Amino acid sequence: MKWFLSLLTLSLGAPCVLPAFELPAESKQCLVGKAASWDSSYVTLTWYEKGPAGWNQKGSSWKGRLGKNGLVWGKGLHPVPQGARTKREGDRRAPAGVFDLGGAWGYAPSIKKSSNLSYVQVTSRCLWYEDVKSPYYNQFRQINHEPRTAEEKKAQMKQGDHAHSLKLFIAHNAYPRITPGAGSSIFFHIWRNGGGSATFGCTTMSEGNLKKFIAMVEPAKRPVYVLLPEAEYETYRGPWKLP
Repeated sequence: MKWFLSLLTLSLGAPCVLPAFELPAESKQCLVGKAASWDSSYVTLTWYEKGPAGWNQKGSSWKGRLGKNGLVWGKGLHPVPQGARTKREGDRRAPAGVFDLGGAWGYAPSIKKSSNLSYVQVTSRCLWYEDVKSPYYNQFRQINHEPRTAEEKKAQMKQGDHAHSLKLFIAHNAYPRITPGAGSSIFFHIWRNGGGSATFGCTTMSEGNLKKFIAMVEPAKRPVYVLLPEAEYETYRGPWKLP
């Protein structure tokens, strides 16, 4: 049994030696997410900002939820260990690694945010494609008519679901380097059942914490999201220049 557990850990990517990598030098904001293990759907989130003396924690940490099956290496800024298992569409795992942050979407006409952060008020004509066969896979599209085809209706972002009434894009497998089937539609959004439910791969949190987080994001400071199991975070903290 011990050899099996060791093999499983290896397949998820923990002990492999990674190529040289550091957080982008221009990144002055970083949200760190730590999970207890690769199979945990719970995460502790901490916000950091970089000053002349290095990274400083801002405020208290808060709780969030991840994919039902935990984490797996995603496709972002970081290198992926050779032979490690990576994110696949429908695996119900959150992508681990280092990711740029994208724009925000929501049902409200406006939100509290930096003037530099893009925000789209979601309507019935706002689409996000999760169909691996679609040429628009893992892309946002705003059409000039009400959805007519089955594909358009399935891709609608507005489904009357409060959990998705506010979201911020996590740039996993993002345009223009999209790999079909490597996972799509990964966001920060509002958690379900007061944190009682895991996700399909997104990172969720309370509505209050999400609003506070989005309000702190400043695109001019190239904010990034670092999501890793605790052991991997400690392993890569020094080499990757993590907070």
